[in-house]
Amino acid sequence: MLEVKNVFKSYKKPDFFTMKRNMVLHDVSFSMDENECLGIIGESGSGKSTLSRLILGIEAPDRGEVLINRKSVKNRRERKGIVSAVFQDYTSSINPSATVHDTILESMQISKTKFNRQEAIELLNKVGLSEDYLYRHPHELSGGEVQRVCIARAIASKPMLIVLDEAISSLDASIQVTILDLLKNLKKEYNLSYLFITHDIQAAAYICDKLIIFKDGKIVEKIKTEDIKNVKEDYSKQLFNAVLAV
Repeated sequence: MLEVKNVFKSYKKPDFFTMKRNMVLHDVSFSMDENECLGIIGESGSGKSTLSRLILGIEAPDRGEVLINRKSVKNRRERKGIVSAVFQDYTSSINPSATVHDTILESMQISKTKFNRQEAIELLNKVGLSEDYLYRHPHELSGGEVQRVCIARAIASKPMLIVLDEAISSLDASIQVTILDLLKNLKKEYNLSYLFITHDIQAAAYICDKLIIFKDGKIVEKIKTEDIKNVKEDYSKQLFNAVLAV
């Protein structure tokens, strides 16, 4: 369903006197199937968020290609309504002047889904919010509630793939498990695929079917979540041993 093929990405260094570039992604290749949750695990600065922008079609790779259903994400029409996203900074990813109703409506219009109020209420119920939230604004909601609205918006367009880029890391620990359980239930109900990008190994192990370990813009190792204790690469062992020791 998703294919990332030999992707390279660099950015010009912030220096007016040089043409040198920082290579952020180095020959990255992987694929994922329908109704799968694939975790991309790496430390800050490893290139995870750059990868998410390429998959969403926000930016283009220097070399290589990203395909969804064998069609390039470069073509906005091809990815429209097929892939959506939930980001870490929910405060800036939602219009502060828009009501919850308008936020969900905007997503439904992207997929050309006919909108009605009852569908919006049903979506809110799916993410654990009542009808009372429909005409509230973001400043009237808690962080966890805003992120639930962002999740409702993401599924409103009826996508095949949702990119979750550090989607729970800004939430309190007590809320994180609730959101992860919500995502697992929605995945089953809507037959969704998730690309779960995070530095949180425990969260990834909880929700993901497979894991990719990322370091300095390169894939270090690919494993099934059930084999998490049998990683082979030294860097992977360091990451997992640090978590298991806690």
